[in-house]
Amino acid sequence: MKRILALIPLVLMFVLTLALGSQNGQLVQFNYLIAQGEFSLAMLLGFFFAGGFLLGWLVFGLLFLRLKMQNRTLNRTMRRQSRELELARSPGKE
Repeated sequence: MKRILALIPLVLMFVLTLALGSQNGQLVQFNYLIAQGEFSLAMLLGFFFAGGFLLGWLVFGLLFLRLKMQNRTLNRTMRRQSRELELARSPGKE
């Protein structure tokens, strides 16, 4: 449910951008490293919006994966130390 509520503003912003961009047919000259080209402003803005969105998700995903792996390692260490503590506290084992 939280994901759906978080996704609604993003979808609305994307639809609004498409609606406004479709009204703008202006061509702009775009210079990139080895060449240049003329593109519609709406297409160029949409391309960079999508690229930034995907790059953000990639970075977020990698950081999230690193934290999940760190969490798993810490939980494993905690369980092992908890078992060792229980063995040390038990009067029957020495």
